[in-house]
Amino acid sequence: MANSSNTGSLNRKDNSESKTVLVVEDNVSNFVLIARLLGFLGIHCEWKTSGYEVVEFADNLPTLDLVLMDIRLPYEDGYGALKKIKQTPKFAGIPVVAVTAEASEEQIARARAAGFDGFLGKPIDPDRFPDQINRILAGESIWELH
Repeated sequence: MANSSNTGSLNRKDNSESKTVLVVEDNVSNFVLIARLLGFLGIHCEWKTSGYEVVEFADNLPTLDLVLMDIRLPYEDGYGALKKIKQTPKFAGIPVVAVTAEASEEQIARARAAGFDGFLGKPIDPDRFPDQINRILAGESIWELH
């Protein structure tokens, strides 16, 4: 893939074309569930197993509409990766949502304070997740424990 010197940012698509979601998740079973649910919605999914070098990875994606970020990750946790994403102008306006098993009111407060754009507690509810993702992609802020 050629890397162009694009001075614009990766924009969220507002049409019916496929969306791209980056899932930062170290648990294969959790990723497979999320990927299947996103696929059901017609959403392209990319996967990174750690927050380490997530900006460099995302920078090579042609488009990016949403980042679903686990909090407890090897090498660099979700908070460290979020900080780097938020400091990168190219990713301005792309929501980063915490998706974690550490689901509590305290964790929601910490995620808000850190700058996450939403919070989904694990385990993911396969019946609710597609609606939650559609709402997030439509610009709604979702903060739910379960």
